[in-house]
Amino acid sequence: MNLEALLAARLAVALEAVAGEPVDPVVRASQHADFQSGAALALARKLGRPPRQIAAEVAARADLAGLAEAEISGPGFLNLTVADDVLVALLAEPVAPPPVEPQRVVIDYSGPNVAKELHVGHLRSTIIGDALARLFTWAGHDVVRVNHLGDWGTQFGMLIEHMADLGGPSGELSLSDLTAFYRQARVKFDGDDDFRTRARLRVVALQSGDEPTRQMWQRLVEQSERSFVADYARLGITLGAADFAGESSYQDQLASVLDELTAKGLLVESEGALCAFPAGFTGRDGEPFPLIVRKSDGGFGYAATDLAALRHRTRDLKGDRLLYVVGAPQSMHFQMVFAVGRDAGWLGDGATAEHISFGSILGADGKMLKSRSGETIKLVDLLDEADARATAPAVGIGAIKYADLSSDRRGDYVFDWDRMLATTGNTGPYLQYAVARIRSVLRKAVAEPGPVVLGDPAERRLALALLGLEPVVAAAIEHCEPHRLAVHLHEVAAAFSTFYERCPIQSSPGRLSLTARTGDTLRLGLDLLGIPVPEAM
Repeated sequence: MNLEALLAARLAVALEAVAGEPVDPVVRASQHADFQSGAALALARKLGRPPRQIAAEVAARADLAGLAEAEISGPGFLNLTVADDVLVALLAEPVAPPPVEPQRVVIDYSGPNVAKELHVGHLRSTIIGDALARLFTWAGHDVVRVNHLGDWGTQFGMLIEHMADLGGPSGELSLSDLTAFYRQARVKFDGDDDFRTRARLRVVALQSGDEPTRQMWQRLVEQSERSFVADYARLGITLGAADFAGESSYQDQLASVLDELTAKGLLVESEGALCAFPAGFTGRDGEPFPLIVRKSDGGFGYAATDLAALRHRTRDLKGDRLLYVVGAPQSMHFQMVFAVGRDAGWLGDGATAEHISFGSILGADGKMLKSRSGETIKLVDLLDEADARATAPAVGIGAIKYADLSSDRRGDYVFDWDRMLATTGNTGPYLQYAVARIRSVLRKAVAEPGPVVLGDPAERRLALALLGLEPVVAAAIEHCEPHRLAVHLHEVAAAFSTFYERCPIQSSPGRLSLTARTGDTLRLGLDLLGIPVPEAM
């Protein structure tokens, strides 16, 4: 049950009667009461009446009997205190997701490149995207996970030619081997003219379907995918082998995308390239900024692939809401792709696309997180260090994920092992420890859980925090902001800590029920964020 929504609905009827038109009740949780509405303040100037007078009339008209008591405070706030029996009745109901109209939600996240190891640069997309996939799934949406794999392009010419020089595909290669393999191929490509020529011809062979070339390319892709899936499993990510949708899968659609955009008058030739010029995008010189669909040499770039993927996700996958969990630097690119998609008719009529942008992971120096030698940190090395520093692998994984998810995704955050692994403060281990402590309390109980009685202020605060889960999850889904749930879970854990210190639990049936409900809520919330909970800490 969403108490905020219920109170808002009751106040909305009274506000409309007072104002003569619909008014947002602006009901929010408050330190001064359970909830507070400041709608009367906004109405004062329009109605030419004192806000306290308006608030008094709204309180008199609102049907709050049996639900809450209203009290006017300050310049015209309406403080709302929910009846104890309402809170107790709601706590007796099982935890449930917010009511939604189910949609097919396509979530594009992680997106590594073949023959390159996952590294810290993939961390945020992978963690944020997976948390969103879990949240949308729990709420009842039909979620399609898409891992847009970088498995196509000119770089594969040098990789395949290097493999051919070594005798073709043979033996088992780890992704670490493939990373070294990639570096060897790059050295040859940069320093050997003959190899560079052969590598470029190999690209043509790949694109034309040459069988030996395709076999070597397939070997690179399959080995990379196996390694990625193993890394995802270690990190607790729900992406699997069936979720890969490489750039290569759209290659046979590029020509039809070009034809359709041309037929709809959306492409213009510019310096030999075919470009779209969606309205509202200009360069530094003030001139319209192009989205290059086909390059002057006749090749297709990322824009064409992204347009083909967009069309496929709406037309073939029947996606209603498309989420692209990609870093903030790609913001303009996706805005332009979405604009062209709308102009082409692929978006609209119920289908929307959103760029779920995020900031960077910084080191203690405020710069992009790097190793001591200045290199990009491999994900496997990061996870190994988490295992070494934490008391258990689940604690290390939880610390990494919670640090990413506990603040607004749009901002940067500083990667600090000491802070992340602390069992106090706003950290993953603090929440994991709260669950472990609850398990211990319930194991040692000398009574059975029973009806809740809200006699102590700490009990009431905890009850309100527990009942706040539904609106928080609804907001996290609406705005694609997992940090809303992370912040709420910390508030629940903090409320339980106060309750634990003030209220003897083990022999009290009502308090044991509150404790059990807290454990259920924290475990569920952490699972929705993809954070494991160890049995003991």
